[in-house]
Amino acid sequence: MKLGAFSVSLSVKDIMVSKVFYETLGFEVFAGDIEKKYLIMKNENTLIGLFEGMFENNILTFNPGWDANANTLDNFDDVRDIQKHLKTAGILLKSEADESTSGPANCLVLDPDGNAILIDQHV
Repeated sequence: MKLGAFSVSLSVKDIMVSKVFYETLGFEVFAGDIEKKYLIMKNENTLIGLFEGMFENNILTFNPGWDANANTLDNFDDVRDIQKHLKTAGILLKSEADESTSGPANCLVLDPDGNAILIDQHV
């Protein structure tokens, strides 16, 4: 299964403090909007999303159709196909993509320890 780009989406208390901290670790702003309280930070191929006030816990995020530079991939598994595979395997989804649509969509699943995994397709 091809899940695409991987990042950790962090729920932060203060976006500015977190931005400075991750810049000290060598990350640079790659995308996002500080005024809207979210940034995507990058260090080589490592991506971290900083989100202030958007969700309660940290989330593992996969972006089918994108590489680590947000370039569209020619060959990828659509989120709906990934979702069908998970459902067939007996995994309960917390939210689902509408399987009658195409293009951008997402689904959310919890791992056995309650960690959220977001499969978020933008293409």
